[in-house]
Amino acid sequence: MNLKNCRLCPRHCGVNRTLGETGYCKSGVKPLVSSVCIHHGEEPVISGEKGICNVFFAHCNLCCVYCQNHQISRNDSTTTEYEYDTKKLVQEIIHVMEKTKTDMLGFVSPAHFSLQMVEVIKELHNQGYKPTVVYNTNGYETPDVLEYIADYVDVYLPDFKYSDNALASRFSDVSDYVEKTFEALKIMYRQKGATLKLDNHEVARNGIIIRHLVLPEHVENSKGVLRLIAEIDPNIHISLMSQYYPPRPLPISELNRPLCNSEYETIIEEMETLDMENGWIQELESSENYRPDFDNEHPFED
Repeated sequence: MNLKNCRLCPRHCGVNRTLGETGYCKSGVKPLVSSVCIHHGEEPVISGEKGICNVFFAHCNLCCVYCQNHQISRNDSTTTEYEYDTKKLVQEIIHVMEKTKTDMLGFVSPAHFSLQMVEVIKELHNQGYKPTVVYNTNGYETPDVLEYIADYVDVYLPDFKYSDNALASRFSDVSDYVEKTFEALKIMYRQKGATLKLDNHEVARNGIIIRHLVLPEHVENSKGVLRLIAEIDPNIHISLMSQYYPPRPLPISELNRPLCNSEYETIIEEMETLDMENGWIQELESSENYRPDFDNEHPFED
């Protein structure tokens, strides 16, 4: 597994990134980083009292039309991305961690930079820093990468967006999301099990939390996602998110409004029907609180 024949995600572009070739994610050898910052908006067991130092990579192996991080996730974005080498990225991570006293480190949208992520973690270890590493992914991953990173990731925080590939194709430009992500989740589960291990401060130190964002007018998609997760193990921790909002005018009419209470309540009822008792639900008003601006030095502060 290398960047000379890039197959880090299921798109398997096969480009030689070391020679400047770029595939779907338009990424080369050095990781593109939009922000290294403390974040308090994650699940309570991820943020804790001190927050988590999140590394927000730019570009993505998906192209979700409704992405709240669209400023940096678009593969044609240029204004908020910066090339980092390992040394520079490690320095910024250490600066944030020491300033905030956190020992939680998250990598956001890491699939296309998973090899570089491991090098960063190794260098942190070499310098005596051993944070709890959270792999915050859209779920569209390959088995090879998940096996490669297994010894470096403590907590998996994957999305499971779709149970319907027609929606995945329409909203995220990918035709095989369901089967690839389902396979990836089963591997994460095999590595971590259903038990989320917490420390004395109720902070996650090992395990898996699966996120699902409920989309307006697509209740059946969400029900299907929960049923697939329950097939793996209904005891897995679920973060059921109601924070959807249209981050910009969208060409898909049903996505140009927030979620309705009745839609979200229907999915909560489905969780109860499936005996999925572990995890978190959000207040419907949460859509007003999760609106990052990556043009700011700190994207999550006004």
